[in-house]
Order: sequence, then structure tokens, then C-alpha cells
Amino acid sequence: MTRRTHVTTAVALCATAVVVLSGCSSAVEVAPAPLANGDVCRAAASAWPDEVGGKARREVSDAGAGTAYGDPPVIARCGVPALGPTTDDCIEVDGLGWVAQALSDGTRFTTFGRDPAIEVLVPKDYAPEPLLLPAFSAAAQKLPTNGLACR
Repeated sequence: MTRRTHVTTAVALCATAVVVLSGCSSAVEVAPAPLANGDVCRAAASAWPDEVGGKARREVSDAGAGTAYGDPPVIARCGVPALGPTTDDCIEVDGLGWVAQALSDGTRFTTFGRDPAIEVLVPKDYAPEPLLLPAFSAAAQKLPTNGLACR
């Protein structure tokens, strides 16, 4: 074997190892919300539940970005901009408002009347999706209110 063959083989093995190792990662990709770095979101994150709908908490790509549960993952993140008045469906769970927006693969719930807000993405595999919201009540209650409420 020539030196060039050894280098080519080493590069191929390293590339294969990277692909295999990344395939083994169980971390869920969660991007930080725009307002995630504040003390308020750190307080909310301290109240994330250990499990949601019987699904255990999973590792996420950025610990400050949010949290995830199950497979497919239910993803929650603090620091999304607060919603203004809306005509979207708003439901109350444990005295907290949540605006529901249908997505192609599930539902996005955003706290209503809290600033900043928490966003919870629930895949349709967990239907009926609103039944998972009580798990996030303790975290949402850590957020300051802004005077808006579901009507």
C-alpha cells in the first residue's frame, strides 16, 4: 500500500466513524428561542417536568434551548415572543392560556398572557394533544403575566 492509500483509507474510516457516531446520538435538535437567555426562562426551565405523557425526558442539542420527551419528541422551549390578541383557538389549562395552532404533523401550543412565552410542539402521535399541557403548567406559571387572557 502506498502512503496515499493509507491516507485515503484513514479519511474514509474517520468519515464512517463520524456518520456512525452521529447516528447513535439520541439528542433532539432544539433551537433556542429568541428570548431564551433571560432569568425568567432559566426559572421556567427549572420547572420542566421529568416526563410528559409517560415519556421520559431526552437529551437536547442545546441545554439552554428547551427540552424534549419521547419519540417522536414533544418539544418545549421558553423564550418565544409573547402573542398579542388573536382569533386563534385559545384554551385554558390549570388557569393558564394556551393558543393552539395546527401544524401538518401535530399542534403548536404557545402560552397566552405570558411574556416571554413557552412553545410546546406536540406530534399528532400523541392525540389528543392538549392532554399533555398540564405537564408544563409549573414551568408556565414561572413566566410573568402580560394582562391578556383567553376569552
